[in-house]
Amino acid sequence: MELDFAGRTALVTGASQGIGRTTARMLASAGVTVVAVARRVGLVEQLARDITGAGKIVPLAADFYDQEAPERVAAEAERLLGHVDILMNAAGQSRPVPFDASKEQWEEGMVLNFFRVRELTHAIVPGMRARGWGRIVTFTGTSEPRMLNAAFTAKAAVHVWSKGLSRELAPHGITVNCLQPGRIHSEQIKRRYPTVESELEYARAEIPIGRFGEPEEIAAVAIFLASPLASYVTGTVIPVDGGSSRFAF
Repeated sequence: MELDFAGRTALVTGASQGIGRTTARMLASAGVTVVAVARRVGLVEQLARDITGAGKIVPLAADFYDQEAPERVAAEAERLLGHVDILMNAAGQSRPVPFDASKEQWEEGMVLNFFRVRELTHAIVPGMRARGWGRIVTFTGTSEPRMLNAAFTAKAAVHVWSKGLSRELAPHGITVNCLQPGRIHSEQIKRRYPTVESELEYARAEIPIGRFGEPEEIAAVAIFLASPLASYVTGTVIPVDGGSSRFAF
């Protein structure tokens, strides 16, 4: 199956570790020129040195808590690449909050996990629309929360925004999709499940496949959605969670 990424470019956020890093690496390995964004840009620079093949990674430092970051990142990516064909929104962090959390705590979770995603995407879309082609994939979160978490709330907003955006952009050859990671190995997951025993206990109880996922297993779905082969897939929210979602839709 040929993914046909010849000449394509991509912007990937959250590229220092986990899903974002793996997605950037796999896109570059498939021949895409990737601007990979992270606060810890040194980790991206190391990744760039490790890439071999037709594609490459161009590191870019940014902190999306900075309100100027979306416009700056979009402008820098377009300057470095000429244009952006593929946008992978992978930056984000879990933000559990207590019932009596402050307004500021809720706003912090919403800023990184929704507002900055929307702002960056809206800064990139005009160029895609002008060329009549684009792929937008956002990594989100569960729709079955067990606790209050500002990030989950923000990512539910991303689902609804993405659905509306997909309908507006479809006539311009641009698809918009979301991927819901389950328990995928990453720094955040390691902090929540620090031992093999704690990981296995959760997996046996909650994941039909019986294990946590690897970043490559969700990045592969993102790569497909970014390819010409997925031109009829838009406005979707796809769980990649080993079957742990309990509801059919």
